[in-house]
Amino acid sequence: MFEKCIYFNTNALARQINKIWDEAFKPFGLSPAHAYVLRVVLSQPGISMKQIAEELELAPSTVTRFVDSLINKGYLSRSSDDEDKRGTKITPGLKAKKIHKQLEKTGQELYSKMNKVIGNKAFSELVTGMRETRKQVT
Repeated sequence: MFEKCIYFNTNALARQINKIWDEAFKPFGLSPAHAYVLRVVLSQPGISMKQIAEELELAPSTVTRFVDSLINKGYLSRSSDDEDKRGTKITPGLKAKKIHKQLEKTGQELYSKMNKVIGNKAFSELVTGMRETRKQVT
């Protein structure tokens, strides 16, 4: 019935992927979204909220909620940006630095798992196609 419906099929796939990613980041006590914010900040210490939003393609208000939550849990810190008095810099805390390698390993394991399940070529084409389609739809 819904074999031609992009809405149904993308949401069904997203639910399946979310289950896998939720399980992968569960040992850290983090949602996948929080883990990805951490990974971005760990890879670019001193990044701005705006840059995080752009990198993850999230609304600024969503990034603010995620960053605030991670600050409250001791993973991140916020400080004034010396170059832009209106801006802030987000930096990883010691707690985030301690799990950095594990977070990256988990990300690599998820990538490898999807390559194995879907197949290298099909997985690469799927991700590339999704990224290109996302750009066209916006």
